Amino acid sequence: MSVFTKVDTQQLDTFLTQFDCGELVEHRGIAAGIENTNYFVTTSQGRFVLTLFENHSPDELPFFLDLMAYLAEHDIPTAHPVPTREGAYLTELNGKPAALVQRLTGASLDHPDTAACAEIGRTLARFHRVSAHFPEYRAPDRDLAWAEGVVQQLHSKASDDELALLDDEIVFQQGQSRAGLPSGAIHADLFRDNALFDSGELTGIIDLYYACTDVFAYDLAVTLNDWCVDERGQSRAAERDALLAGYLAERPFTAAERAAWPGLLRAAALRFWVSRMQDQYFPRDAEMTYIKDPTPFRRILEAHRAAGSDTREWIASYQPAETR
Repeated sequence: MSVFTKVDTQQLDTFLTQFDCGELVEHRGIAAGIENTNYFVTTSQGRFVLTLFENHSPDELPFFLDLMAYLAEHDIPTAHPVPTREGAYLTELNGKPAALVQRLTGASLDHPDTAACAEIGRTLARFHRVSAHFPEYRAPDRDLAWAEGVVQQLHSKASDDELALLDDEIVFQQGQSRAGLPSGAIHADLFRDNALFDSGELTGIIDLYYACTDVFAYDLAVTLNDWCVDERGQSRAAERDALLAGYLAERPFTAAERAAWPGLLRAAALRFWVSRMQDQYFPRDAEMTYIKDPTPFRRILEAHRAAGSDTREWIASYQPAETR
């Protein structure tokens, strides 16, 4: 979340007349993140988040907003979009597609403990059980073909050792298949800063604007790679165990998922290493923005490569006995 498109008070006053949400009290930009323009908006009737979409076309945005509404209506703690008086979730502001969503309570955790990791594991599994029935489809936009294209661009910027590792991992991932793995709508970016807690309770899963249709085990790998590693990219065993135990108790893995797990961990690490390198070497202009260090995800990838098939033991240890 950043501010690429500035919104002044008069513009926002006019925008809010489309909604039955009261009069504007204040608004301020959100600097964290890197993809869309976001503002906290307070009105006489409540607190909201305004998002202006900088990279998505209007045609693909209903998937995100409909998914958020669907999950919220099935008791997954997500921010329900606010409809206009005509019933639309998507509108326009300053020439950009825009949406207003409920602002959830709570704050993200920089250092989640085992209880928080267990809760995010349980909730992500419930998310997947619900989203398996979501009727809309969206192809992943950060897939292997995307990574291959970005790595080609990085050949003019990255170091020789970075490129050697990137190229080798791309070759490995080209040999992996996700055919037959359970799939549906996934969050695809459930990092610590996209989950809100209040007094130890998970109150919200936010920022679903990378959501797509992909395999559930990959979504778990994305989450684990952020929640359960240290700054060296090494697994934090207690937090990892709690997250996996929470998830697998709600949605056990299939045999195919267990077999694919080591490659999915690596794919999830590669995606975010490549994405952060792209942001570092090819930054976009913004009034407020925060570019994240790519190095931790290189370390995570290297750790998973070194562990190899041993990461399957994580699943075997926490899979319910009757499904092993």
